[in-house]
Parts: sequence; C-alpha cells; structure tokens
Amino acid sequence: MTEEKERIGGEVAPEHSNSGGIDFDKLMRQYDTESRFRVLSGSKALLITVLAVSMSCFHIYTAGFGLLNAQTQGAVHLAFAICLTFLLYPVKHHMGEKHHRLPLYDFILAGIAAAACLYLVVNFEELSYRSGLPTDMDLLAGFLLIVLLLEATRRISNPVLSCLAVLALLYCHFGAYLPDSMGGHRGFSVIRIINHMYLGGEGIFGTPLEVSSTYVFMFILFGSVLEKTGIGRFIIDLSLALAGWSSGGPAKVAVVASGLMGTVSGSSVANVCTTGMFTIPLMKSVGYRPYFAGAVEAVASTGGQIMPPVMGAGAFIMAQFLGVPYNEVVIAAIIPALLYYSAVLIQVHFEAKRLGLLGLPRERLPSVWFLLRTKGFLLLPLAAIIYLLLAGYTPLKAAFYGILTCIALSWLNKETRLTPKKLVEAFEAGARSSLAVACACACVGMIIGAGTLTGLALRIANGIVALAHGMLLPTMLMTMMASILLGMGLPTTANFIVTSTMAAPALLQLGVPPMAAYMFVFYFGIAADLTPPVALAAYAGAGIAGAEPMRTGVTAFKLALAGFIVPYIYVFNPMLLFIDASPLPMVQAVLTALLGVFLLAMGTVGYFKATVTLPLRALALVGAVGLLDPGTVTDIIGLFILALILFIQGRKAKISTVKTGEDVL
Repeated sequence: MTEEKERIGGEVAPEHSNSGGIDFDKLMRQYDTESRFRVLSGSKALLITVLAVSMSCFHIYTAGFGLLNAQTQGAVHLAFAICLTFLLYPVKHHMGEKHHRLPLYDFILAGIAAAACLYLVVNFEELSYRSGLPTDMDLLAGFLLIVLLLEATRRISNPVLSCLAVLALLYCHFGAYLPDSMGGHRGFSVIRIINHMYLGGEGIFGTPLEVSSTYVFMFILFGSVLEKTGIGRFIIDLSLALAGWSSGGPAKVAVVASGLMGTVSGSSVANVCTTGMFTIPLMKSVGYRPYFAGAVEAVASTGGQIMPPVMGAGAFIMAQFLGVPYNEVVIAAIIPALLYYSAVLIQVHFEAKRLGLLGLPRERLPSVWFLLRTKGFLLLPLAAIIYLLLAGYTPLKAAFYGILTCIALSWLNKETRLTPKKLVEAFEAGARSSLAVACACACVGMIIGAGTLTGLALRIANGIVALAHGMLLPTMLMTMMASILLGMGLPTTANFIVTSTMAAPALLQLGVPPMAAYMFVFYFGIAADLTPPVALAAYAGAGIAGAEPMRTGVTAFKLALAGFIVPYIYVFNPMLLFIDASPLPMVQAVLTALLGVFLLAMGTVGYFKATVTLPLRALALVGAVGLLDPGTVTDIIGLFILALILFIQGRKAKISTVKTGEDVL
C-alpha cells in the first residue's frame, strides 16, 4: 500500500531526491544578497511579521478598492520596504553566515526612513500647493531619505547600484566642471537636486517605484500565496510524470519544472535553490555530469523571468515605459520564450543520447491523472491570471483576483489548504520578497532623475550611436555588453530600468521598434546571471551539484545560446514579437526558427544519432542562424544545411549500426 501511494502520489525514491546534506540556506546567502537577512526570534520576529503582513494587507486593499495617488502609494510602499530592510539586513553581511542581533541604531534608522517617506503622505496637499518652493523641513526629509535609501539598497542588494546612484547625484552637482565631451552641463545646487529627487515625479517616486508599489508587489504576493499551497512540489511531480521516463528525463523535468516555477518566483538564484534541490540530484542519479546538471537547472530557472504569463518585474516596468497594456508584453514574449526553452530541451535530449542515459523507471514515477485529480486545481489561479490579462483587466486587478482564487481553491484539498497561519506566512514572505525590488526601483529612480535633470540619457544614447558610426549591429553589440555588464552587478529590475533609459534609446534612434528595443535589453540583463565570470545562477547550481563553478557557468552559457541569438533576430525582424505580423509569414518564421534551434542544439552538443564532427558543428551553427532569421532566402540556406547534416548523420548512424549490431536512435 505504501509503495503504491509513493508511485501515484508523487514521491520519488529517496536516492533520487537526496540533497546530499547541502545547506541550502547557506548556499542562498552565498549567491543571493536578498537571502542574507537576520534570523530573529521573540518580540523582534513578531514585529517583522506584523510589519510585513500589514504591508501585504495595504497592497491587497488598494488593489481591490482603489489606489492612492501615485506619489502617496509609492511613499507608503517605500516606508514599509525601507523600514523592514533596516530591521532585517545588517550593516555588514558575510556570505554564508546568519545574523541574529538587531542593534538599536537600526531601529532608529528604520524609524527615520519611514518618517521621511510618510512626511510626503501627511503633507501631500501642502506640498502640492507650494510645488517648487521647498521649505527647510522638506529638504531635511528629502536629504535623510536619499542617504538612508542608498544605505538600505546597499544592504539588501550590493554596493554597485548605490554607487551608481551616488555617481549620478555627484554628476548632477559637479557637471559644470566636466568638459562637454564628458557630458558637462551647467550644474545644479544641492537644493535643486533634493527637490527633484524627493519632491518631483521623476526621482525616487518616479515610474519604477510606481510600478513596484502596484503591479510588481501584487504579483510577488501572488507567487508567495501560490507557493504556500505546495505548487512547487506539484509542478515537480507533474513534470516527473510527464517527462521523467524519457531519455535523460530528469533533466527535462528540471527544464519544465524550473521554467514553470520561474514564472512564479521571478528570482534566478532563488529558483535554482528551490527546484534544484530536487532536480540536480535526480539528473546526477541517471548519469548527467555534475556541471551539466547544475547548468541545466540554472538556465531553466533564469529563463522563468522571460516566460509568460507572469514574467519578471522588469516586464511590468517595460509595459509602463512603452505605455501599452501588460498583455502586449506577454504576447510579444511568447515566441522568444518558446525558442529559448525548446533549445534547452533539445540540447538536454541530445546530451542524454550522446551519453546513453535512460529515464527513471515508470513504476517509480507519479501518476499524471492522480496528480491532476487531486491537485490539478493548483494550476487554475495561473489560468485565471492568463484569462484576466487577455480579457483586458489590468495586471493589478488580475493579480488581486488571482490571489483570491488561489485562497479559495486551496481549501479543496487538506494538504494545500491555506489556513490563517499559512496565509500569514505567505503574506510575510510576499512582503519580504518585495523589499529588494522596492529599494532598487526607488534607488534607480535617482539615476533616471539625474538623466532627466541633466540630459544624460540622451547624451549616452547619442554617444553609443556615434561610436557605432550609426550602424545597427555595432550599436546592438555595445547595448548587449552594457546590459550584461550592468546585470552582473545590478538586480534584473534595476538593470532593465537603467539600460532601457540609457542604452535602449540608441536602438530607438536607429529605427528599432520600441518593443524590440526594450525586450533586447531585458533579455541580456537576465542573461547576465548565466554569463561568466559572474554567473550567479550557474554558480548556485554548481554549489548544489558539487561542480566546478566556472565550468558550470560556461556550460550554462552554451545551453542558453539561443537566448543570446534570438534578441538579435527579433530586432532585425520584429515579426517574432508579433509586430506587423501576417499569418502565413508568421507560421513560416516560427516553424523555421524551431528547426533553427534544433540545428543550434546539434552544433553546441555535437551529437545527432552519432557524434557530429567539428566542421559539421560549425556548419550547423551557420544553418541555425539562417533558419532563426525570418526570411525566405536565409530559410532556404538553413534548410539545405539541415538536410545535408541529417543525411550525413543518418548514414553515419547506419554504418555504426551495421558494425555494432545496435539500434542507434
């Protein structure tokens, strides 16, 4: 009876789910700065819970019954976030170490920061009447908030973003001392800078924080509520049932499960550590090398941020910058995400065939129908989100109704039921998960504010175009490098805001459609988590797999190669983003692009029915680019190369079969 329950209920054999005694909390703290928080107890822990739950309740109330004005909504949101950040994150955090002490000065700093935010709420009408004429108290509150925001962002993120913001503020003041060739301007007084950053609508309380305080928070909360129902384990079990039996099945499970979880979690490193603790030992158990197992998990987890319908926080900001409904961003992301994950799945399959790996025995896998019958309703909140977005509801309302749907449906099964205790835990987790995004959005608002105050953004865009001599491809290369370099030091959301403000305008100047330009920098900002030498998601996967980090990072880069090629393709031909797309050309573009990623996988792995020689691998990469580029001539060239390689590999496999008497598939 127990064995049957394990088979149909989704429990994998212990040897397949063993984490090897890895301290996942320590691993998270090592690679994810957001996980380096204090572990408190007693009244201090209760205070954190009360503040975090209050923050979630505030956002649920305003989402359901009406938002406050943009600046007030953002001020309350930031007051909660910055207060919790000072209480949860120490001045110094050492990787892998827990902190238990909460000093008095952090209570004081938290109170001052929250008061500086709420000063705007309490005095909103008065400040509106005397706009542009700040009092000494206004300037003091603004100065304190700017300083404390920089410190809070440094604590929860890393020094890079805070340093960039400090440089932006210094540039505003000392720009008069710079030559024109280095972006010199007339310079602004400290009073003008504080007024612009604190009281204006283009600084701290600009568009990024506005989006964080509405759409982003609600979707983060939705993900936390959904996770508390046990959807993570359900997704892994369902993926095992669907693909675990096939050749190299555990790796395919990792791709599917991590991609689905990534649409909920929105954090590459957190997703690697959440699903990787199950999938990486499974992959190793059937014969995948540790570095490959860690790379597969990293690539699949990172791709979750580009996977519709619930993408990373940057996607909401993209919709706001573009001035389009969020569902347009989701629709534009469908085909690139399909190509990304198709490439990963095919490479995983070819690697399994190359190594002769098998899947897990069917009798050890959960039953699809049992899972769907008992817990399939857990997918309905995601379906509800998709329906509401396509039906024209705002992302805010879609997330609000998604949370209510999730809470109601959870009571259909005792295991998934969101009791009051679980709901409090979900609300607290949601608020905690939003802190880094809130601080980053507020801090990067100052960088954008510096750009609007001094004209820096336009100068950078013009500089990029000038360096590229007005040519599109070199401009794209420099924009890609900027996005990846910033992505190595900035959170994804902050990276997207900076690059979309400073670098994407260079693409816009050369006639690239806005959706394609913003999606371009969005993709490469995310790709930074997979790009050595600072590939944090890959290094987290290496930590779980017990593999060499750099080799894992290089392997992840190869597996994610489609994610580095496809953005160039949709800039040159935006049809892949459903921009000016006609039905027949669109079908042709998608089908040939899928064949392109098939060739790409063949070229990177070096296997199809038999080992692919180095010259053929190079030819396969050329054919892949031809098929990925939506154009009749390039498609014909790519199809010819594909047919040639299939013929050569087929003959090679036949000869091998005759010699060995084995059936090569």
